[in-house]
Amino acid sequence: MRVVIAEDHALLRDGLNRLLEAHDFTVTAAVGDGPALAEALRADGVDVAVVDVRMPPTQTDEGLRVAIEARRRRPGLPVVVLSQYVEQLYARELLGSGEGSVGYLLKDRVSDVSTFVAAVRDVAAGGTVLDPEVVASLVSTAGSRSRLDRLTPREAEVLAPMAEGRSNAAIATRLVVTEKAVSKHIGNIFDKLDLPMSDSDHRRVLAVVAWLQT
Repeated sequence: MRVVIAEDHALLRDGLNRLLEAHDFTVTAAVGDGPALAEALRADGVDVAVVDVRMPPTQTDEGLRVAIEARRRRPGLPVVVLSQYVEQLYARELLGSGEGSVGYLLKDRVSDVSTFVAAVRDVAAGGTVLDPEVVASLVSTAGSRSRLDRLTPREAEVLAPMAEGRSNAAIATRLVVTEKAVSKHIGNIFDKLDLPMSDSDHRRVLAVVAWLQT
């Protein structure tokens, strides 16, 4: 699996490079600024990009902006964004297309190698992975929003791990319920967030987007 790494701190960039190559990724580019990232993402055959939010030359949201523009050119390009802090605006913008293949992780999560590698693989396979701390932050600010008020407390509990990219089986284990019960709750979430069945849309992703944007 071919990956592009964008991180302006040389030591972390080298660490990500070594870590991913040790887990059977092929690093096609490891860059330290926005223009170099843009160039790397124009290459054919990139399976996933791991991108720091804040990069030169602006040191604001350069990495994210380049990644979003790359996804406009190639819809669904898998991108895992790394951030030092929970920044809700970035999570909303990254998920705004509803296309999936996105991740938002705090940099601390890289130290948990198995979790980080699994997240990169999940995103490359079309999944959506949000850091649990990001989810907790979003839940704390979303409680009074009208569409979310339609959800029962249990449905809200199911939606949070959905946003983390968890499968129905994993959600069932976490909440100590059956997979059948989880499937029923997810169906109710789709109905209450006005997400009808569609062959072209990823309803799990759209449910998280609705949660972020309502």
